[in-house]
Amino acid sequence: MAGVSHEDAAASFDPLRPKLMRVAYRMLGSVADAEDMVQEAFIRWMKADRSEVREPEAFLRRTVTRLCLDQLKSARRQREIYVGPWLPDPVLEEEEEEDVTLPLMLALERLSPLERAAFLLHDVFGQGFEEVAATIERDPAACRQLAARARTHAREARPRFQVEKQLGLELADAFFHASRSGDMKALGAMLAADVSVHADGGGKRPAAMEPIVGFDAVMQVHEQLAALFRKSGSKLVRAGFVNGLPGFITLEADGELQTTALEIEGGKVAAIYVMRNPDKLRHLH
Repeated sequence: MAGVSHEDAAASFDPLRPKLMRVAYRMLGSVADAEDMVQEAFIRWMKADRSEVREPEAFLRRTVTRLCLDQLKSARRQREIYVGPWLPDPVLEEEEEEDVTLPLMLALERLSPLERAAFLLHDVFGQGFEEVAATIERDPAACRQLAARARTHAREARPRFQVEKQLGLELADAFFHASRSGDMKALGAMLAADVSVHADGGGKRPAAMEPIVGFDAVMQVHEQLAALFRKSGSKLVRAGFVNGLPGFITLEADGELQTTALEIEGGKVAAIYVMRNPDKLRHLH
């Protein structure tokens, strides 16, 4: 017999919604798409014969993952025509989330959808390969191979040195003040020699069309930006961890929000990730 009521379905689904959102977001890199997948899973949950589901969490995780696999096929086509560098939607956290940082999410973009699913379900969410196999409809041996290939890319993207939380936040605060005040000496002291800037404007707001790489090039860009900040300002809204990296949200002169996330290695800023696409910032308002 199908579910009794909307309220009955919601009562068993809602406690699992945050976990399902974590799976969907890490699969897709989009908050809006993740919300759509989780909502579709809820609709299917309402229609399911829940009396026959022994483990609702496993059933729903499987449903969300399969929906995400289908979504990734169309998302890849959209990425091919995306304007400028693509970055995942920023998620701001009070605490550091170490399981999937922004660089790792970018590394996951280079994987096939099945590799991505196998890695996330097994290595990040701790599922056994039997359950992974049932979810992505491959045999356990194939799932082990998929996860192993993904792990190679993940290893390259993971930080070699873990940054102490408070130090990361202090560096982010210092970076904000130096970049906005135009203190180039202080800013330069924070940057690694091979520092890079990755800005996602999505064709909706001005942003570099290619990553900016190297100390001199990054300093030159920030000198130009500092001149703009002196004229029009940039207001700090909130500091915290953006996709697992120390960073901050600002309100820019055009009235739009912006996030900045800093990848730190050896006490220096190795990469700067700036989200300017307003479509990807709506959930932060």
